[in-house]
Amino acid sequence: MNGFIAFMEKYFIPYAAKVGGQRHLVAIRDGFITTMPLMILGSLGTLINNLPIQAYQTFMNNLFGEALWKSFGGNIWNGTFAILALLTAFTVAYNLAKSYDKDALSSGVVSVASFFAIGGLTGLSSSGLFLALVVALISTELFTRMSGNPKLIIKMPDGVPPAVSRSFAALFPAMITVSIFAMFTTILFGLGVKDIVGEFYKLIQEPFMGLANTLPAALLLAFISSFLWFFGLHGANIIEPFMQTINVDAIAKNVEALKLGLDAPYIVNKPFFDSFVNLGGTGATIAIIISVFLFGRRNKQYVTVSGLASAPGIFNINEPLMFGLPIVLNPILFVPYILAPLVLVTIAYFATSLGLVPAATIVTPWTTPPIIGGVLATQSWTGGVLAAVNIAVAVLIYAPFIKVAEIQEIRREKAAAAGQPTEDNF
Repeated sequence: MNGFIAFMEKYFIPYAAKVGGQRHLVAIRDGFITTMPLMILGSLGTLINNLPIQAYQTFMNNLFGEALWKSFGGNIWNGTFAILALLTAFTVAYNLAKSYDKDALSSGVVSVASFFAIGGLTGLSSSGLFLALVVALISTELFTRMSGNPKLIIKMPDGVPPAVSRSFAALFPAMITVSIFAMFTTILFGLGVKDIVGEFYKLIQEPFMGLANTLPAALLLAFISSFLWFFGLHGANIIEPFMQTINVDAIAKNVEALKLGLDAPYIVNKPFFDSFVNLGGTGATIAIIISVFLFGRRNKQYVTVSGLASAPGIFNINEPLMFGLPIVLNPILFVPYILAPLVLVTIAYFATSLGLVPAATIVTPWTTPPIIGGVLATQSWTGGVLAAVNIAVAVLIYAPFIKVAEIQEIRREKAAAAGQPTEDNF
């Protein structure tokens, strides 16, 4: 591992530091970090409603009635995940404008207005997250540049309150910026594009609808989900229609074959991913938490976030880790976050095809904890063993990168203590 760390320090970390300090990426990172408390709250709300213990569900239903007690977690979701894209449009724009030393508050407001102008009300949740990021970056670039043009600034008398002066100074740049997005949307309407968010989903989903139930297809699905998540897109949601398309028929045929005493013909389905690949969430992120506590305890940020993300992570809710660590746009974790699912898919596929583990035939709730989910999905203890093996393999994959992140954080702390400047952008 020491040799690998030395290699990373010499060839990887310098470039990763430059990428990580780039102005726009820093704005995106800080924007996500701002929403972290709400993401943790939203994860807890989801966990309350979906705790996969039948006795708990029955008790709560009998005591309060299902519609009533689940409305609490649902209301929490409405105030967190349901408006994630909207929050991101504001926070990213705010931080980007702040890096330019411009009016950050007005930039955030203009970004939200521009987001509504182009996305309407259809993309407020994570489905519109990519659109929100794009709008936030472009609108802020437009707004901050026009804000520096004296011909577009309305100057108020000296006695006018500062808040009023700022609002009038931002009047024309804000009007022009929002109008540009509104006109772009109108042009798309004229071209027949009625739902920009929906069209984005369609462009991502449709190329994969014809994939067969094979190892290459499973590898591709695992790669796409992790790759999109790394950039802040909810990869699991984007590929969900394809997953459901192959899942329904595959599960039905597997169950039919088992009734006839035959081997299940389909290995790759949604329970396969839930039980053996997405352990703790997309990217097998339960392994990141374990790796941090085993190999990265001197990285205070990672330890704190991993501690907060442990409880949701047990139930495969990894948004606090994605946006709090963060994993999103974290150049150090890019390689293992993409590699781990590919390795786990390969192990699980061959373990199943060789008959070491029965094919997954039972659809379990996605919040079912790892290992338990493997047992339930395969109706065999060997499914739990396979899940445990995959967790161990994922921990080994993440470990050296977690160590590199720890070393980098220690160096940053020493530099800060010595009063040495750090480069924020390039």
